Amino acid sequence: MAKKSKKQQQAGGGTPATVALAAAGVTYTVHAYDHDPSHPSYGEEAAEAMGVSPERVFKTLVADVDGALTVAVVPVAGQLDLKALAAALGGKRAAMADPALAERTTGYVRGGISPLGQRKRLPTVLDASASQHATVCVSAGRRGLEVELSPDDLAELTDAVVAPVGRA
Repeated sequence: MAKKSKKQQQAGGGTPATVALAAAGVTYTVHAYDHDPSHPSYGEEAAEAMGVSPERVFKTLVADVDGALTVAVVPVAGQLDLKALAAALGGKRAAMADPALAERTTGYVRGGISPLGQRKRLPTVLDASASQHATVCVSAGRRGLEVELSPDDLAELTDAVVAPVGRA
């Protein structure tokens, strides 16, 4: 049987994130839910829809650290600490990236940005709280689609620095 191309796999319902996970051979579970565009928080909506604690659902944020785009993966129950993010990467200052630039660079839309399978691989920092859980959930690459995997696999697949960058 011929191997499917990335584009063929995505056409069959996969996203670049799920294609990357399948290629890596790690254990993961995909969770789909009906996205409500009127919900005030993509991450909290995902946690509610899946019946998962918000501390286990992580949002993917794109920030600018000293002029370089960077990905921060933090629990939806909290916020990103920009000073801690800059420090985790040896930088001086961090700010949230322009949403349009984040979308163009990652290849995903806001609310569906995954730390996996991005168009351009960016330096990534995973909040240290992830290690408190057997599995965590992150966007699978589109609104209404999450992927659950071990935090160790997430860190390895994204070459993430693990550091306390989230705050309650």
